[in-house]
Amino acid sequence: MLHTVTEWLWWERLWLPVNVSWADLEDREGRIYAKASQLYAVLPYALCLLVVRFLFERLVASPLANVWGVKDRIRHTVEQNAILENYFRKQAHILSPVDVSALCKKTSWPERKVQVWFRRRRNQERPGLRKRFCEASWRCVFYFFAFVGGILALHDKPWFYNIKEVWAGFPKQSLLQSQYWYYFLEMGFYLSLLLSLTFDVKRKDFKEQVIHHIATLTLLAFSWISNYIRVGTIVMALHDSADILLEGAKVLNYAKWHQTANAMFVVFTFLFMLTRLVLFPFWVIHCTWVYPLERFAPFFGYYFFNVMLIVLLMLHFYWAVLISKMLYKCIFTKVSLHVYALNTFSTSLCAFFSQLEGDDRSDEEEDDSDSPKEKNYKLSHLNGAGARGRANGH
Repeated sequence: MLHTVTEWLWWERLWLPVNVSWADLEDREGRIYAKASQLYAVLPYALCLLVVRFLFERLVASPLANVWGVKDRIRHTVEQNAILENYFRKQAHILSPVDVSALCKKTSWPERKVQVWFRRRRNQERPGLRKRFCEASWRCVFYFFAFVGGILALHDKPWFYNIKEVWAGFPKQSLLQSQYWYYFLEMGFYLSLLLSLTFDVKRKDFKEQVIHHIATLTLLAFSWISNYIRVGTIVMALHDSADILLEGAKVLNYAKWHQTANAMFVVFTFLFMLTRLVLFPFWVIHCTWVYPLERFAPFFGYYFFNVMLIVLLMLHFYWAVLISKMLYKCIFTKVSLHVYALNTFSTSLCAFFSQLEGDDRSDEEEDDSDSPKEKNYKLSHLNGAGARGRANGH
C-alpha cells in the first residue's frame, strides 16, 4: 500500500508537463537540479534561525530598546477574586452587559469595578512593548537582508527584466547556488515563524497568518520540486520589499519616532498596493497563468501552483482592507476631532501624520485607569483646548 501511495504521489503527470519525466531532471552534463529530498534541510534551517533570532533579540534588539528608551507600560495589578479569575479563564475575556450584571451579583462589586478588573486582567495576558519591539526588529532585519540577497541573486538574470524568460527551457533549468541559499533561508524563516506563532505577539489576523505561512511554505516546496524556482525567487523578492517598511515603521513607532514611522507607513502602503495588488496579479500570476500554455499543455502542477498564488492574493486583499481601514480611521475619524484646526488639506495631512500610530493588527493594551478624577481632567483639558481653538478663530 505504501509503495502504491508513493507511486501515486510522485506520478510524473502530477508534477511535470507531458513528455517530461523525473529521469530528465537527474544531474548530468554539469546541470544540477533541485530535489525533493533536499527539503528535509528546511527544519534545521528553521531551528538555526530561531537560535539566531534568540541571540539577536537579546544581544542587539534589547540593547537598542534601552538606547531608544523603549519600556514596558506599568500595569495595574488585579485584586484577587476567585469568581472573576475562574470566569476569565474558563468562560470569556470580553464581557457582555449580561455577563457584567451576573458577575456583579455574584461578587457584590459595582459594574465599573468588574469592568476595570477585566481590562487589567486582559492587559496582563498581553505582551509588553519591548517584546513587540524585539520581534519587529528581527523581522525587519531579516526581510532587509533577504531582499538584498534576492536582488543580488536576480539582478544579472534575464528573467528579472523579461519575465517570460522564466519558462525558457522549463523544466530543464539548472539550479544555481544563489537560488538554493535564497530558497532555503526563506523557507526556514517562514517555518520558524510558524513554529513560534504560539509564543509571538498574537494579532487580530492570527488565523490569516497561519494560512499565509502554510500557503507560502507549500508554494515554495512545490515550486522547488517542480523546478518553478525562477518565478519563485521573483515572488519572494516582491513580497520582501514591502515587509521591510512595515516592520521598520513598527520599530520606529515603538521607539516613539512617530513622524518618521508615519512617513514610512505611508510609503509602505503605496508599495504594498503596488507590489501585492498590481505587480503580483498582473505581472507574476499573468506570467504563470498565460505564458506556460505557449510551451506545454496544462497539467495538475500548473493548476496547483496558480491556485496557491491565488490564495496568497486573497490574503493580500484581506490585509489591504486592514491597511485601508487604518488610513481611513486616521485621516477621517481622528482628524474630525480637530475639525476647528483643520481648514486646509495640508493641515489635514499634517494631522494625519501626527495621529497615525501603531499596528492595527496588534492586540493593544487597554486603558485600565480607575480614577474618575483623571478622566474628568482629560475631558476638561480637551474641552478647554477646543474652546481656545474657537476663540482664536479656528
